Order: sequence, then C-alpha cells, then structure tokens
Amino acid sequence: MLLQKERQDVVSYCRKMISAGLTKGTGGNISILNRDSGLMAVSPSGIDYFETEAEDVVVMDLDGKTVDGRRKPSSEYELHRIFYVRRDDIAAVVHTHSVYSTVLATLRQSLPASSYLVAYSGLDVRCADYASFGTMELAEKTFAAMTDRYAVLMANHGLLTGSKDILNAFNIAEQIEHCAEVYVKARSIGDPVILDEKEMKKMIVKFGSSYGQKSSQDELAD
Repeated sequence: MLLQKERQDVVSYCRKMISAGLTKGTGGNISILNRDSGLMAVSPSGIDYFETEAEDVVVMDLDGKTVDGRRKPSSEYELHRIFYVRRDDIAAVVHTHSVYSTVLATLRQSLPASSYLVAYSGLDVRCADYASFGTMELAEKTFAAMTDRYAVLMANHGLLTGSKDILNAFNIAEQIEHCAEVYVKARSIGDPVILDEKEMKKMIVKFGSSYGQKSSQDELAD
C-alpha cells in the first residue's frame, strides 16, 4: 500500500481531532506529504473518522490526481495541495472546525497576540477572506493569509494549520484553539491586553528552538 505510514497517521489524527473537540462529525480534514515521492495522503470525503481505515485514505500527486485509493478525497484537497506546492516548510496540514477559532472566523476577526502561545502561528493568526468551501479560490485566499504564519482562520469556516510534520501541525491546531478560547472569554468580561511585536518576535525565536517543537518522544509522554 502506497504511503502506508502516512495513511495510518491520517486516520489516527482524524480520530484524535474528534476526541480533542476540534471538529464534529466528518468536519475538517487532514493531509500528510511524503516529499520524497511527491505524494500526499488525504483524508477521504464524508466518512466517519472512527470507521475510516488506512485503505480509505486517498493518495494524490501534487497535480491533484488520485494515485491510489478507493474513496473520493476530501473536497478541500486543494486547500492542502497549495501549501505543499508553494511552501517547503510544510509537510502536514490540519483543517478543523474548532469552536472558538470558528467564532472569530465568523466575526471575520484575526486572533491577536493575546498569549505568547500565539507564537505557534507567528505574530498573530490572520483571518482569510471568505470563499466557498472546496474551491481553488478558498485555497488561494487561505494560502495568502497564512504567509509567514503556521495558522490561519478561514472566514465563516474554521482553522487551518501547517507544519513540518503531522505531530506539530496538530499541536499548533490545539494551541491556537486554546488561545482563541481564552481570548473570546476574556473579551466577554474586559479588554484583553495584547503582547507587543517585540515580545512576540522573541517568542517566535524561542519557539523556533526545541521549546516550540514537539517530537515523537513528546507524543509518547502525552
């Protein structure tokens, strides 16, 4: 089976996405790139994540053609493919419908540096302009808003994160959703204090070291 490990990881993290409360039902999607082969493993469309098996995950090339798999790929595969074609620092993409990130996205507001943990994304988390799901227009607008970032809010839609591997892409999704929750709740009782750019640049440097990076050993310890 082509990309067996990547396909198994897609299944595992799709289930984890549900368990972590980052989406509901069959919402959201995950992909992992094998850069050596130029192929990506993409979650299938419309299948319960706890019924999905590795064989259901679709393998596609970077032209968007299905290479292996019996299912239809996620309707939002372009949202994943664009990052693999245009950025060499991203090899896994996680798209969630997490509640607090989606609240901000519904307001079409960005997530400012309300916590140092926002540095998992960069200086902040921008909100991309709206486009219909499953379109190349959505992929383009999401990609543009995530320039120099590792997370982006998708207007009236959800959250997307990317990183060097699935472990870190998923960790960013969890951390940014946590920051969004705290920020939304803080706004309900007052005006959140936003960290300045100098402090956030310092945090980004720290997060570029071992502090902000998860390893497989960390996952075993979780």
